[in-house]
Amino acid sequence: MSRTYFGTDGIRGTVGTAPITADFMLRLGHAVGRVLRRNAARATVLIGKDTRVSGYMIESALEAGFASAGVDVLLTGPLPTPGVAYLTRALRLDLGVVISASHNPFGDNGIKFFSASGEKLPDQWEMDVEAALAEAPQWADSAALGKARRVDDAAGRYLEFCKSTFSQDLSLKGLKIVVDGAHGAGYQVAPSVFHELGADVVAIGCEPNGFNINEKVGATAPQALVRAVAEHQADYGVALDGDADRLQMVDASGRCFDGDELLYAVVADRLSRGEAVPGVVGTLMTNIAVEQALKARGVELVRAKVGDRYVLEELLARRWQLGGENSGHLLVLDRHTTGDGIVSALQVLQAVRRTGKSLAALLDGVHLFPQVMINVRLAVRSDWQQNATLVAEKARVEQELGSGGRVLIRASGTEPVLRVMVEARDKVLAQAFAERLATAARAA
Repeated sequence: MSRTYFGTDGIRGTVGTAPITADFMLRLGHAVGRVLRRNAARATVLIGKDTRVSGYMIESALEAGFASAGVDVLLTGPLPTPGVAYLTRALRLDLGVVISASHNPFGDNGIKFFSASGEKLPDQWEMDVEAALAEAPQWADSAALGKARRVDDAAGRYLEFCKSTFSQDLSLKGLKIVVDGAHGAGYQVAPSVFHELGADVVAIGCEPNGFNINEKVGATAPQALVRAVAEHQADYGVALDGDADRLQMVDASGRCFDGDELLYAVVADRLSRGEAVPGVVGTLMTNIAVEQALKARGVELVRAKVGDRYVLEELLARRWQLGGENSGHLLVLDRHTTGDGIVSALQVLQAVRRTGKSLAALLDGVHLFPQVMINVRLAVRSDWQQNATLVAEKARVEQELGSGGRVLIRASGTEPVLRVMVEARDKVLAQAFAERLATAARAA
């Protein structure tokens, strides 16, 4: 059964355009509530959101939908996605709901869900919800309606959880850290976590107004962080995205470190302490250089489909702890059940403090292959593999690259775009090949 509404990371789109409308969100809450009630006489869900102005509308509609199905609701207000996952598990609730479009601009929004154990839900659960959406509603009577209340200490609970993932034998004293909250869900919690662990914190991107989320700040616009680190003569900078489940880091020299490099730093730290790291899960986008560096240290890299949910599925199947994406979604499963930008940054800074080495020194010898990505806008749900021009051009480029690089073409699960990526030792060559492929993609 194919999915109509769910993509690789929940449901996402432009506000005011189906399915990101108030009427659909009411139906969605009702359908999810009915699926929950199949296994529980009474169920309770937690709803958190980022800072988009549309979050108010969606939150209210979902709340009404859940209540109409006889499901109780707890509301946190703005809270990072991983904070919702944590509280869902800590409060022994049935489901966590996040209202966010992550790194997208404020005009978009979306919904994603977490299980009672704080993990992303499987495809089959999403199909069950879609099937329920196609059925006629079954409204609860007045006596069975759900209730709603606010969780006033949600941010404080999550803040203490984040701090608990950092070694109690270490602190961040003596470090000046710029924290960029992307005007998003982490704007309150993130600066406080690093400050309470001892760092001298400079906060940027922490003044949301409902419309400025991810606007020229955050993990998708790291130049703001680079400038702030230089301006304040900081040691490191940490940039989160709109829902704070991924990050980028910058050092005093202005060097940006992506998710592949940060994942390697965490692995290297654990290996240096004699911990067993049987394997790491990356994605189709994981840089070849990191794969080679891990292999040299006896660590296998397995590639999953792009999307942190698929990385998580592979980790759970193999009973491994560490994985991630070059976009900055890192999974450290002995610290949290899902990707967490704050917790991941703490794991990297823990490695820096424990070893006494800079982040650059921890990555000595790891030289990333240049990757050039071009996004080509497509008609919704079009299939690039039916484009004979692009298929033929892809074969030619792969032949010319040989073993010196690779090509990855995939449709985005969150936007109507085709992502064309070329990886090669030479950036000029990678750029030229990527442009050839993008031109072929537009020729459909």
